[in-house]
Amino acid sequence: MNGKSYSLRHLRVALKRGLIVLCALCALSALLGALPAQAQDSETLMRQGRDAMAEGRLQDAEAIFLQVPAPIADAEDEGLYASARMQVARLRIASKDFNGAVAAAREVLAHYSEHAEAKNLIISIERERMPAWERFLQDCWRFLPSLLVGAGMTLLLVFCTIIISPVGGLLIALGRISSFKFLRAPCWMVIWLFRGTPLLLQLFFIYYGLPSMGITLKPLSAALIGLGVNYSAYLAEIIRAGIESIPRGQMEAAKALGMTYGQAMRRVIVPQTYKRLVPPIANEFIALIKDTALVSTIAMVELMRAADQMFNTYFNVTAIILAGIIYLFFTTVFTFIFERIEARVGIYEQR
Repeated sequence: MNGKSYSLRHLRVALKRGLIVLCALCALSALLGALPAQAQDSETLMRQGRDAMAEGRLQDAEAIFLQVPAPIADAEDEGLYASARMQVARLRIASKDFNGAVAAAREVLAHYSEHAEAKNLIISIERERMPAWERFLQDCWRFLPSLLVGAGMTLLLVFCTIIISPVGGLLIALGRISSFKFLRAPCWMVIWLFRGTPLLLQLFFIYYGLPSMGITLKPLSAALIGLGVNYSAYLAEIIRAGIESIPRGQMEAAKALGMTYGQAMRRVIVPQTYKRLVPPIANEFIALIKDTALVSTIAMVELMRAADQMFNTYFNVTAIILAGIIYLFFTTVFTFIFERIEARVGIYEQR
């Protein structure tokens, strides 16, 4: 009897221990299987949400994405929760629910405090809520410093070309109408070459082509040479036409007074061309302000290049608008200046 009770007691103990071990194994199995199951469920929900979006069921897609569970602490996460909530934020932006989009982005930041996309989304939404005038002023404050630096380089190119090209144009024009054939032919060739080819091609050849011949120039030097020679060729024809528009009797009268050819040109002929030359030369110089944008192709950061860099960085059209306003300001100032010069040099014709 005692032996039988002893065996039953041992059997009950063994059964209890076995039951405890079985429960522990089940709990461990459930714990180990929980994370993969959750990840698998998240992936399934993400796939279903994308399918719903592809089919145009946007509300269903948002509801599915919202079912993606938050990551478990200290567990490996593939970013599915963040992707799902950011997708929800985009869907809410599309439906003009900006408050909901911000809420979804903040849910992401609650788990991923350094999530760049969520931060940028909140910033962009807050910016969109600003009044248009305030947003424009903010853009001006951000873009103008870089644009003004580029505008300064544009003005430098314009002023240097204004100094170089009239002198070069006058010399080429005088050589073009000279009685010496060895002067006429080279001057004609310069005009023919630089008026017959695009300025962009000339800049490319000077900056990229000359190094193959052993001549390497800095971007600023190449730009000044290209602009200076090109506009000298155009101004040469304008100046030549202005000189030849003066009656021949003026030269004959000057020679009758004992003047040499050089004195007659300097004191009689050329001064009479000023009134006729100012309008077409002013037109060329106004075109020059815009043509300086071409030097951006040879690694120079002028106004247009600066605006292009700002636009490519921020994808904000305000940078382009500001560049256009600066160009209009420059051309307006130059137009006013040349109108005053034209009025001054034409005083004698108004008497």
